[in-house]
Amino acid sequence: MDVKIETQAMGHRQVLESLSGLLLALFVAMVSSTVVSTALPRIIGSLNGTQTQYTWVVTATLLTATATTPIWGKLADLFNKKTLVQAAIVVFVIGSLLSGFAQDTGQLIAARAFQGLGVGGLQALVQVVIAAIIPPRERGRYNGYLGAVMAVATVGGPLLGGLIVDVSWLGWRWCFWVAVPIAALAFAVLQATLKLETARRENVKIDYLGAVLIAAGVSVLLVWVSFVGNSFDWLSWQTAAMVAGGLVLLGAAVAVEMKVREPVVPLHIVVKRTPALAIIASLAVGMAMFGGAVFLGQYFQIGRGYSPTEAGLLTIPMMAGVLLSSTISGRMISRSGAIKPYIVSGTIILVLGFLGLGMVDHATALWIVGTAMAVVGVGVGMTMQNLVLAVQNSVPLSELGAASASVTFFRSLGGTIGVSVLGAVLANRVTADLSAALHVPAGQSTGSTSALNLQALPPEVQTVVHTVYGDATAHIFLISAAVAVVGVIAALLLKPITLRTTIDLEKKEADTAVTR
Repeated sequence: MDVKIETQAMGHRQVLESLSGLLLALFVAMVSSTVVSTALPRIIGSLNGTQTQYTWVVTATLLTATATTPIWGKLADLFNKKTLVQAAIVVFVIGSLLSGFAQDTGQLIAARAFQGLGVGGLQALVQVVIAAIIPPRERGRYNGYLGAVMAVATVGGPLLGGLIVDVSWLGWRWCFWVAVPIAALAFAVLQATLKLETARRENVKIDYLGAVLIAAGVSVLLVWVSFVGNSFDWLSWQTAAMVAGGLVLLGAAVAVEMKVREPVVPLHIVVKRTPALAIIASLAVGMAMFGGAVFLGQYFQIGRGYSPTEAGLLTIPMMAGVLLSSTISGRMISRSGAIKPYIVSGTIILVLGFLGLGMVDHATALWIVGTAMAVVGVGVGMTMQNLVLAVQNSVPLSELGAASASVTFFRSLGGTIGVSVLGAVLANRVTADLSAALHVPAGQSTGSTSALNLQALPPEVQTVVHTVYGDATAHIFLISAAVAVVGVIAALLLKPITLRTTIDLEKKEADTAVTR
């Protein structure tokens, strides 16, 4: 077996050159979701979609990104990382083009699912490549650049999406097409700037069966969550079949992962204390953050009556919180090498922020909503990247891809579950409240026009929809706060961690890490 891996740290200028293309790729992956966030109510309204379909346009991308993240991570341990990043960009571009050409919500959901294959690769591989060229202790210094890219994508994305759908000669389809030229630029910059040694291993076996079983098991459970209580009862044969089927598939996935030589999710890593707790915290933070934040754009537009552009501007407090906290905490972590205090503080702040959002309704003062959003942003900035860093610090370079992807996988899985569960809760509550407000029997259609297509509704019905959505959204934020408490507990149980100053573990440490 021939393995060639670069373990020497690069100089500051080399790192910045290599980071330029990676940060563009990360920007593209993030913009793909943030551009759509404020535009989605208008998109689903124009396609006459339902609240469940609204949720699945988001969930489809998250689900395929989640399912493929561990595969991309494993491939990164086996093949050239630069080539894999570029392959992920190509898949992403095809998915973006298809999404823009969708003629109904079914086609849009399918195209977004394909786009998610590329997003999963970009999310996992950018972190893996950065970890392969910068030691953990130094990484905090560069987290400011990551934070800046995240902030620009998350603040600029909703604004751009809002402007696109508000400009009549562009239209919502450009929300998907706008990422294509940026992705092409990222591809070219990576080709010119990123220089990485190729890690070659003979007799490579990728665990496709395990990946398929994990994706299938999670998908079945998410489909059940989306339709239970609406299309069929909680206690029904459909519930029994789907829950049992999902659990059997996930059980089979665990059995496969324990036996194969190259597991997609390396159980010997994820069962160790630090990775296991970081994964639990990531799962909880992902559920709370993705699940809660996805519906903020809908709250401002459907619940408060603002335009997509105004909704984008109103999300700035959260993104400012992410930028400030990720930049400041990253620099302080590089200086001290201690990471646990920042993760614990971040998870507690996240809970407080969601509790604040749980108090809002359709008439809450905007400064109160903005303050709570900023607090959520601070919590996210202090936890998301640092949980990945805690795990990367505990594994040797040879397992970096699989370990990083495992954390990203469970965070995305949490997000997928969060969006699906909270979307189902919101859909059921909105349906019941609209039926009561409009004096329509529960389960009976309120007409051929979607409640999300506000412009096509009579003014008196628009007022009812504003009130119902504005009041119902608070409940999903309270659920997010409860889920985030699990992250606080996991963070408190982490051992004190001092970040190493080398790219790879020392040999003695590596041996201990593998055998422990």
